[in-house]
Amino acid sequence: MAVVETERHGQVLVVRLNRPERLNALNHEMRCALAEIWSDFRADPDLEIGILTGTGRGFCAGEDMKESLADGAPGGRQPEREDPFASGALEKPVIAAVNGFAMGGGFMLVERTDLRVAVRGAVFEVSEAKRWLLGGYNHGHLANLPHPVALEMALGFRFTAERFHELGFLNRLTEPEALLPTALEMAAHMLTLPPAARVNTVHMMRQMRPRVGPAEARLAARLHDHGAKSDLMESRAAFAEKRPPRFKGWDDPADRFRLPTLDQ
Repeated sequence: MAVVETERHGQVLVVRLNRPERLNALNHEMRCALAEIWSDFRADPDLEIGILTGTGRGFCAGEDMKESLADGAPGGRQPEREDPFASGALEKPVIAAVNGFAMGGGFMLVERTDLRVAVRGAVFEVSEAKRWLLGGYNHGHLANLPHPVALEMALGFRFTAERFHELGFLNRLTEPEALLPTALEMAAHMLTLPPAARVNTVHMMRQMRPRVGPAEARLAARLHDHGAKSDLMESRAAFAEKRPPRFKGWDDPADRFRLPTLDQ
């Protein structure tokens, strides 16, 4: 069984993550398959719109923790071939059809899409605060959400599809049986537009997205190193072993009070 399945609906390609026993966690095999599929989709002149969805209870649980532990390194092995969707180089629009849990890297897959449909009761989580030394500070900013909501996201609180719909992060809520048909209806509408209007409008809207500035990016890079690096693997080991984590925090306790700032 392929870890990623595809099906064509005219000019629309449905890409389905297919590791339901692991909530479609992103292992190396799946990352490589996605890189190949999105590259082929990009180059195919007969395909105009992608739909990304999952099999089972999960859309995508993010990083495969067991594989990271076996590799002895956090983050997951990246494919040798560039994934144009993951890198932001894919010009064609993609619709997310979120069938269940979208956590960590799975949330980031949703975030990269242009339009979003989700089943009622789907759960979303920005998981960086649980797995790294800096929470997902940029996600709420990119979604243009108020500071308290952005901070809630960055600290790893969970959000329901209903709440994300109210906040404007999701376009549609559906029942499970209507998820893919709704996404296909949205794609069909886009295909009724003059091709240049569709392409130019998607490109224009992407250019208007909020961005993280260079000063903030430099500060984030420093904060990613601000703490005990051993906690990265400890968070993953605790998750895999289903136990409370035993975090160290800082190699030097005084570092707790030596926080870099934007002005430095």
